[in-house]
Amino acid sequence: MPRSPGWYYSGSTTTDLQEDGVMTAEPDRDAAGSETAEALEEAADSTGLDVLARSGFAVLAVLHILIGSIAAGIAFGGYGQAETSGAIGPLARSEPFGPLLMWGGCIACASLALWQLAEATVRVRHRPPRERLVKGVSSGALVFIYGSVAATFAAFASGRGRDSGDSTSDFSAVLLASPAGAPALAAVGALVLGVGGYFVFKGSARRFRPELNYFEDTRRGHLLNALGVAGHIGKGIALALVGLLFIAAAVNHRAEESTGLDGSLQALLGYPFGAPLILAIAAGLICYGLFALVRARWGKM
Repeated sequence: MPRSPGWYYSGSTTTDLQEDGVMTAEPDRDAAGSETAEALEEAADSTGLDVLARSGFAVLAVLHILIGSIAAGIAFGGYGQAETSGAIGPLARSEPFGPLLMWGGCIACASLALWQLAEATVRVRHRPPRERLVKGVSSGALVFIYGSVAATFAAFASGRGRDSGDSTSDFSAVLLASPAGAPALAAVGALVLGVGGYFVFKGSARRFRPELNYFEDTRRGHLLNALGVAGHIGKGIALALVGLLFIAAAVNHRAEESTGLDGSLQALLGYPFGAPLILAIAAGLICYGLFALVRARWGKM
């Protein structure tokens, strides 16, 4: 069949356009980009990353249980820092395995952050635009959260660990001093508050159930369901408290008011209902940790 003088479709997998004898590379670039995305997705689905990401879930599970236990102690008048550094610090100082535990936790959480990055990018490229946006925002936020935990492990492993509340206040101070100022800090608070609200919704609506490879209608299934509901709601309330402190710091232009979860719990002690609420949050964090342990073993990846 004779060619038309304009352009023609070659019929090959990589479509070439020929226009007056000049080859255009747009389709080739599209094909190359698709092949790159497929290669990245294949790497993200590798067994090695799967094992490391699951270990990241297990590390986070232990951290939630430890933080919940510290929070419970605070509710009964005890001492401790109910935050990541408060849970990691004693482990970092344990001899002779402290540094090894820190680097192991760093690698596990960094791998989980990388897995979530794949969730937000290459794994959602074939979904509808709205689903890509929602997944990009949710998994993107988790990339930041898990990456921050990995950085905390690395800091303690190298002997530079510090109080998470101080780090949060320093972060707030940097934002307040930036050109964006208080609105940027308030936006961070609103984002954390929104994530907390999503966790409460996810727990109350039982949206966590599809994350498990099985959910039998048995006693074990009912137990996991109870842990998931209580855990997600408790974690959501804890995140909401942290978000509210960010917003308060932005409104009052006082970076020192954003002191993370531990500061939120300490502030609650000044109210009559403070101790029971702290105890409920502590129980929720422990439940979330137990659920995350199950997620690490039987969760969908």
